[in-house]
Amino acid sequence: MEIHDLRPAPGAKHRRKRVGRGIGSGHGKTCGRGTKGDKARNQVPLGFEGGNTPLHRRLPQLRGFKSRNRVHYAVVNVSQLDSLEDGAEVDPKVMYKLGFLRDADELVKVLGDGELTKKLTVRAHRFSKSAVAKIEAAGGAAEVL
Repeated sequence: MEIHDLRPAPGAKHRRKRVGRGIGSGHGKTCGRGTKGDKARNQVPLGFEGGNTPLHRRLPQLRGFKSRNRVHYAVVNVSQLDSLEDGAEVDPKVMYKLGFLRDADELVKVLGDGELTKKLTVRAHRFSKSAVAKIEAAGGAAEVL
């Protein structure tokens, strides 16, 4: 077999249907649309479901609005950081390895839920005031990335 012998499989290629070219073509007069009605006139509205209440009217309306510019932070509590050894330096990469984050490049906010007894240097994108107070009270430092 040579490259010039290649052909599509029999029946794979079809001629274009040319409608409105006379009775002899088999697609003349009504052009395969039947007679009368919306479908014959090409006026079936988008989303029309044959008289059923359309999907967009059946679903409840969601109130309010979601900002496209909202920045999502992964939350890590001070109590989670207490499991680390004293004097450790913690950043988002370390938090990811410890399983505190789902994704390595998430933005992190540290919240002040729980107690902290270890002296840690914590680097994150945001801190709550209570988290900063607890980290500094334990002798550590909170650094904003």
